[in-house]
Amino acid sequence: MSYADRVYIETCKRILTEGTWDTDQTVRPRWEDGSSAHTVKLFGVVNRYDLSKEFPIMTLRRTYWKSCIDELLWIWQKKSNNVHDLNSHIWDSWADETGSIGKAYGYQLAQKHVYPEGTFDQVDRVLYQLKNDPASRRILTSMYNFSDLNEMHLHPCAYSMTFNVSANRLNAILNQRSQDMLTANNWNVVQYAVLVHMFAQVSGLEPGELVHVIADCHIYDRHVDAVEKMIALEPYDAPAFSMNPDVHDFYAFKPSDFRFDNYRYHPFEGKIPVAV
Repeated sequence: MSYADRVYIETCKRILTEGTWDTDQTVRPRWEDGSSAHTVKLFGVVNRYDLSKEFPIMTLRRTYWKSCIDELLWIWQKKSNNVHDLNSHIWDSWADETGSIGKAYGYQLAQKHVYPEGTFDQVDRVLYQLKNDPASRRILTSMYNFSDLNEMHLHPCAYSMTFNVSANRLNAILNQRSQDMLTANNWNVVQYAVLVHMFAQVSGLEPGELVHVIADCHIYDRHVDAVEKMIALEPYDAPAFSMNPDVHDFYAFKPSDFRFDNYRYHPFEGKIPVAV
């Protein structure tokens, strides 16, 4: 059984049995027919994945890892906020007529700041610190810039990463304010596990632990049946993840540099309704 599947099953079971419904509250998200998209949720979920042992991709249904990585590179490598630089259509609902999602995600990472060692954006600062000051307890990024929130078409969900080097292992904490368990959970886990692998490789480190902290961890009302069917399945073993070992420049990674060998997954029946 994939460890990611085990974590997913346990988390979903806890939400469904211990969670709190928000049906007595006015909520922002809406279904396509205009009705309120309510959720059952847990607050403060923390999941841990040791990347040195297994890559955390689920098998209960397919995680489209190529699109995951493409979006990751769009945000962290291209530092773009325009969907025309993205090869999927997952952000189209939040883009304006020019393709912009406002001052969100990649835009925030691209903003430069002055440090004693020079001027860096957030990504380049992490790369510099991992190579030159790995003992630092100040290696982090944040996309939640309060002064720009009114110009973001969607407030960032996965909004900060804190990196820590221990005994040549690169560990990281992903902080997420909100998590849709059916559509986005493993998508984000795969993305940020890949990011840790990337930063580790170009910094001469080994990938360590990814800690995923979720403030509002929820299942939408129209997703409950699908989730219950998924967590009743028998998971497969995790596939073998690999990256091109010859890449030592963070900005040189391409989607073709990543592989998942022997990835088996259960088919997902039907279309997932998406709340926006």
